[in-house]
Amino acid sequence: MTLSHSMTAIAISEPGEPDVLHPVTVPVPVPGHGQIIVRLAYAGVNRPDALQRAGAYAPPPSASPLPGLEGAGTVVDRGPGVTRWKIGDQVCALFPGGAYAEYAACAEAHALPIPAGMSLREAACLPETCFTVWSNMVTRGGLQAGERFLVHGGTSGIGTTAIQIARALGARVFATAGSDEKARFCEELGAERGINYHDEDFVTILKAEGGADLILDMVGGPYLPRNIRALADDGRLVQIAFLQGPKVEVNFAEMMTRRLTLTGSTLRPQSDQAKARIAQAVETHVWPLITRGALRPVIDSEFALTEAAKAHWRIESPGHIGKIVLKVG
Repeated sequence: MTLSHSMTAIAISEPGEPDVLHPVTVPVPVPGHGQIIVRLAYAGVNRPDALQRAGAYAPPPSASPLPGLEGAGTVVDRGPGVTRWKIGDQVCALFPGGAYAEYAACAEAHALPIPAGMSLREAACLPETCFTVWSNMVTRGGLQAGERFLVHGGTSGIGTTAIQIARALGARVFATAGSDEKARFCEELGAERGINYHDEDFVTILKAEGGADLILDMVGGPYLPRNIRALADDGRLVQIAFLQGPKVEVNFAEMMTRRLTLTGSTLRPQSDQAKARIAQAVETHVWPLITRGALRPVIDSEFALTEAAKAHWRIESPGHIGKIVLKVG
C-alpha cells in the first residue's frame, strides 16, 4: 500500500489553553522494529492530553511530541519483526503520542482487535481508559468480588469504565460526581450509590457501609486525607492523577495502625514491555466483558480532528459525561 508522505496532525504551539492546539502538515511516521502504522478513523481525547497541552505532562523522549494516546483505525504499514498484524487489519491501540493525526505509530503489542460488534468510534475510546483502569483497579488495587469500591469522578472516561468493570467483577460500587444528575447516571451504569460531592460527604457514606476496600482517585489534593479516612482497615488507595495537586499533609501513622496500602501509577512512562503485559491482560479479561455486553464506552461528544481545541474546552468543562472523540478519517 502506497502511503502519503505528509499528513494533517494537531500540534501544540506552546503550553497554554486549548487554543494553542492547531492543525499542521507533518511527515507520515515510518514504522520502527516491531511497530505498526495505523491510519486513524477516530482518536480518543483524555486528561493526559490536556496536561501535555498545558505543559505539565511531557512525552517520553522517544515518543511523538504530538498529543493523542489512543485511537482506532486500519493498519497500513508494518516495521521489521511485526508478526500479529497484517496490512488492512482494523485495530484500536495505545499510542505513546501522536494520535491526533491521520497516521500514528505504535508497538504492535499495544494494539488490540476491534471487539465484535463495536464501531471504530467506540473502540477508539477503549485503550487509554481500559489499560489505566485494569492495571490500577485490578492488577495494582486487587479488586475482588464483594468488596466495596469507590471511584472518584464517576462520569469521567475513567469513572464510567471503572464502574462498569467493577460491577462486572461483582464489587459493590460507589462513585462521586458533581451533580445529582451525574450521580444518578453513575447508578444507571451500575453503581450502588452515586454521591454528589457538592452536597454529600463520601467519607461519611463509605464509613457507614464499613469503609471502602479500594479507592481509585484522580483528584488528589484535599481528597488524600479524606480518602484515608474513608478506607476500611486493610483498605487500598490507588492514585492515578492529581487534578487538585500532589502535595498535602497526611498522618501516616493511620496507614500503619490500620494496615492501609497507598499506591499509584501513571501509564505513559511505563516501558513497552509493561504496556504489552497490560494489553494482554485487557484483551484476556476486559474484551470478553464487552462481548457479553457488560462494558460499553460512554461517549459524550465528537469533534473533527481540526476542532481539537473545542474538544479540549469540552473535556475541561464540568458538564461532560464520558469520553470525547476526534473524527479523523
